Amino acid sequence: MDETTHERVRDTIAAIPPGRVATYGDIATLAGASSPRLVGRVLREDGHDLPWHRVLRANGTPAQHLAHRQLELLRAEGVLADGQRVDLRRYRWRSITAERGESITADRCESSTAEGRDEHELNQGTHC
Repeated sequence: MDETTHERVRDTIAAIPPGRVATYGDIATLAGASSPRLVGRVLREDGHDLPWHRVLRANGTPAQHLAHRQLELLRAEGVLADGQRVDLRRYRWRSITAERGESITADRCESSTAEGRDEHELNQGTHC
């Protein structure tokens, strides 16, 4: 994986707001990565300072070896699971760029207020 893609994956994960989740596939799509597995690789090798707990499998479940801790951290942010599964329809992060099929970076997320979204809306995690 090239360094640019690596950084886009990191930026995208860092942009997931508290109380929201994304799938490995969501992150790969937004970051322009070729595979959700690359997202897992970035988290495994360079994700110590990222909100890793906000990234789930496509079916809304956490990684088996991290399930207890991941669900605990999500619960602290108000994301409730039904057993081991998070309801993606309720908690999935909808970035402002996902609708346009674009990549996201943290600074684009911050500048999105210029696109007609107020700070409260952004802080609620509904767009960025």
